[in-house]
Amino acid sequence: QVQLVESGGGSVQSGGSLRLSCTASRATSDNRCVAWFRQAPGNEREAVATIYAVTDKTYYADSVKGRFTISQDNGKNTVYLAINNLKPEDSAMYYCAAGSRDTLNNPCPPFQRRYKYWGQGTQVTVSS
Repeated sequence: QVQLVESGGGSVQSGGSLRLSCTASRATSDNRCVAWFRQAPGNEREAVATIYAVTDKTYYADSVKGRFTISQDNGKNTVYLAINNLKPEDSAMYYCAAGSRDTLNNPCPPFQRRYKYWGQGTQVTVSS
């Protein structure tokens, strides 16, 4: 089993920045993909970014490109999500998830079913 712990959420004003962290209890062959999902009340959970630990290949949802940056520190088993220029519509519970690689061309697709391990979430609230 792998445990994921998120941190770094908070309440910020529009235009502000946050850096979310997701730390895994250990690195295994079935948690080489790490994704950040978010879910606002009344909305479906959506993937915002993924990263493949072996190659650093990343994916971003169109809605966050240019503002969100996913990165990793393998030595710390930690993946980060830096969020700049926060908007009220970014307010949501942010979840970290980990799973095994899919294809070489698309190792970490943004689909919930691909991710076996999930954290408890960290809340991000953006006020205008």
